[in-house]
This record gives sequence, C-alpha cells and structure tokens, in this order.
Amino acid sequence: MALEPLFLFFVGLASVIAGAESLVKGASRLAGTLGLPPVVIGLTVVAYGTSTPELTVSIQAALAGRTDIAVGNVVGSNIFNVLFTLGSCALILPLAVSQQIVRRDVPIMVVLSLLLLILSIDEKLDLSDGILLLSLLVAFTILVVRQSRKETTEVREEYAKEFSGGKRNGKYLTMQVLLVIVGLGLLVAGTSWVVDGAVAIAKAVGISELIIGLTIIAAGTSLPEVATSILATLRKERDIAVGNIVGSNIYNILAILGLPSVISANGINVSPALLSFDIPVMITVAIACIPIFFKGTIARWEGAIFLGYYFAYVAYLILEAAGHDALPFFSNIMLGFVIPLTGLTLLVTLFQTTRKNPQRREST
Repeated sequence: MALEPLFLFFVGLASVIAGAESLVKGASRLAGTLGLPPVVIGLTVVAYGTSTPELTVSIQAALAGRTDIAVGNVVGSNIFNVLFTLGSCALILPLAVSQQIVRRDVPIMVVLSLLLLILSIDEKLDLSDGILLLSLLVAFTILVVRQSRKETTEVREEYAKEFSGGKRNGKYLTMQVLLVIVGLGLLVAGTSWVVDGAVAIAKAVGISELIIGLTIIAAGTSLPEVATSILATLRKERDIAVGNIVGSNIYNILAILGLPSVISANGINVSPALLSFDIPVMITVAIACIPIFFKGTIARWEGAIFLGYYFAYVAYLILEAAGHDALPFFSNIMLGFVIPLTGLTLLVTLFQTTRKNPQRREST
C-alpha cells in the first residue's frame, strides 16, 4: 500500500483533532464571558464541541456518497466512547456520578439508540428522519439548560472550576474568536483528507469502508472526548468526564446523523450489517450503563470490563473482515459465556443498589 493515503489520513486526523480542541476552547470561553452558567457550557458547548470531528467527517462522507463511513463513524464512536473512554477513566479513578443530569441522560441515550434502530429498519435515514432527530436535539438542549439549574452545589462548583468565564477585555475576546475561526478552518480541511485517506486505505487493504468507519475513523474522531474526559478524571472532575461522554453520544445520534440526513439529496443508507450487529451492540452498551450509573459509581473492575469488551468488539470486526476460521469459536465464547456472566453481574449490582437506597432514605 502506498504511503500517500496513510499520510493523508493521519495529517487530516491531526488537523481535525487540533481544530476541535481550538473550537471547544474558544467557544467555551466565549460562552463563559457571555454569562452562560459553567454547568451549561460543560453539558452543551463542550460535549457537543468535542463531537465536531464526527460531525464534519460524517457530513463530508455523506455528501461524497460514502454513507457506510458516515453511519459507521457515529455507531463506532458511541461504542468507543462508553467502552474505551469511560473504561479508561474508571481505571484511572473510580468515577463517582453525583450529577443528576447524567443519571437522567443515560436512559435518554438508551431510548435514542433504540429510536435509531427503528428509524433504520428500512435501511435508510431520509429527510423526515433527519428533521425528527434535529428537532429532538433542540428539545434535549432546552431540557439540559433548564435542568442545569437544579444541579447540586458540588456539581456546580466542579463545572465553575473548569469552565468559568475569564477576562472580558477586547484582546481576550478577540483571541477566543480567532480560536473558533482557526478551529473551524482545521476541521473543514482535515475532514476531507480523513475521508479520502480512509477510502484509499480500505481499498488498498481490502477492508470495507464500514469497518474503517467503525474502527479507525470512530476512534480517531473520538480522541477529543478521550482527552477531555481523561483530563477531567485526573483533575478529579469526574462528573465532567462522565457528562462529556453521555452528552456526546446523544449529540452523535441527534445531530451527526440528523444533519447529513437533511442535507444529503437521497438521505443516508444504513448497511444491513449495521442493523444486524453494530447498532444492537451500541444499544447493549448503552443499556449496560444503567445499573452502573444508577448506583452512582463506576468502579475500576467495571472499567476493566468495558475496556475488555471494546477490544473484543474490535477483534470480532477484524476476524469477520478477514473471514478467519476462529470467528465462530470467538462468537460462541462471547455469546455463551462472557456476555451472560457480565449481564448477571450487572443485575446483581442493580439489585444490591436498590436494596441500599431505601435504607439510605430511612436513615435520613
């Protein structure tokens, strides 16, 4: 394989990530100087901003007719965000989820994942589907802003520490505007290179564009979420780490599939392979968050399980793409032993939590 596609892909990916970082910094600081509450900035401007690589790549891919990349990027990113990013953060520090919004948003993430499956049954996301998704995005954003007023003092202080507005002089504001402009420029330039490079790589190595979208592009465009969440974890701002992931996943479904469905002339085709395997995996991953988030903590062992599942998922995709003889054995092990055991563990965790919660209420 020639080096040009690899160089094009990685230069484009670096540009996209740098652009997202510049855009998020500039936009969040501008929002702070305009008086938006820090918790709203963290849950909207930052959570949505870290998903701009997925947005620009998916729009570019959809307009170029590369719909497997567009949809695979979103589904793969949502799986990557929960299993890899949250798993990594929980291994660094057990994540205490005190944020009420996150507990509310996890069921929303599950419902939207199921909605995506329903809308995709006809193997297409058309104009009406896109309008529905974008309308839900507006409603969700309004809900987040309203509910942010009810957050606990602890959570408000955590967000204020990270996203409070800075100086309001002209030089400061000009710098933030420049950051936004530079970020947008890097995103626009980089996304075209990422898509073109990924298509060339897929053709050269004989792997489908769908697999490329689900793995390399999904992981690459999710790096802003990884960086934001891991840094927040290291600073012990663990609500920000979790809120960023959940908010980004919701935004991925509503905006990053909604907008291309509206602007693409013929909508977005959804591969039967996505319907039969990858979207159900995304739904399962979202559902697995419910018992963990319900008890208010994500322990290290749960983070290890999430990471293990992500590597197992990627291994399955590689074995399937290669048509390897080990695929049936690998699938039987996962379906017959690992997944049921994990499900049982999560159910026990949920049962123990529901028994403890009434005791806590009685003690108060």
